[in-house]
Amino acid sequence: MKRAFLFQGQGAQTIGMGKDIYEKYEEAKEVYEKASQITGIDIQKLCFEGPEEELNKTQNTQIAILVTSLAIQKVLEKNNIKAQYAAGLSLGEYSALIYANMLSFEEGIKLIQKRGYYMGNLLPKEQYEMAAVIGLNPEKIEKICAEISKNRKIYSTCKL
Repeated sequence: MKRAFLFQGQGAQTIGMGKDIYEKYEEAKEVYEKASQITGIDIQKLCFEGPEEELNKTQNTQIAILVTSLAIQKVLEKNNIKAQYAAGLSLGEYSALIYANMLSFEEGIKLIQKRGYYMGNLLPKEQYEMAAVIGLNPEKIEKICAEISKNRKIYSTCKL
């Protein structure tokens, strides 16, 4: 039998998430501590204590969910629970990429920290859209983004 992991996306955050595994498993603790060193954010405090308004800020939510997902995954791995497939819901795709060794832990943490910051701070509130693009060449994607930007009079950062 084959197993798959499905990693959650933004919106799954809650104060206290991951605290139980952090306190019980050294592997989970190491994930939180290493991610905190990379980001300069006290991720444990953010996840376990909040406050909720800070945890719910996109730049904090994304890193908190990623780190919690990876900590859980490390505990599963310690207990010989592994998957042959990994997928994720939006933000969770990055957890899946790290699990599959397509991104290193450090690369993934840095990337999500930037992604969360950009999404939370550089776009006008509620004035953005996202889409998954599969199988198009970069020139076609840039052309589509330029058309959308022109027609909707929005700022586009669609450069590849």
